[in-house]
Amino acid sequence: MVDVSEKPSTNRQAVARASVLLSKESICLIKEGGMPKGDVQAAARIAGVMAAKKTPELIPLCHPLMLSKIGVDIWLDEEKNSVEIESLVKNTGQTGVEMEALMAASVAALTVYDMCKAVDKAAVIQDIMLIQKSGGKSGVFKRSAKK
Repeated sequence: MVDVSEKPSTNRQAVARASVLLSKESICLIKEGGMPKGDVQAAARIAGVMAAKKTPELIPLCHPLMLSKIGVDIWLDEEKNSVEIESLVKNTGQTGVEMEALMAASVAALTVYDMCKAVDKAAVIQDIMLIQKSGGKSGVFKRSAKK
């Protein structure tokens, strides 16, 4: 594990995203609350929050962090037939929260997949990525928009 004991504590924030491509029928079932396993968006949101908290248990050499905020937003994009996921993680500390944000988005996407797989075997998880991060020595990172 990297020694961060000499680094100053700063406010840190990271945003990550993921998408789950589904059939039009699956999107309709989610929207209507008709998936057999229940409320897909609520379950995925909770799973994402739980995942961010468990990051150091699952990713080798990640520091255990005191997280001050974990937010997971989930919405349907009916034009793309996708479930869109965005996570936001914040803390004040000596190391960043990028991995926690990525874990939240990834596990939320896996939860959507799990809850839909009985109805939609062709579901695809894609575009898991860090969107932005701030704080620490390296400063701000913002992913440029897709062209």
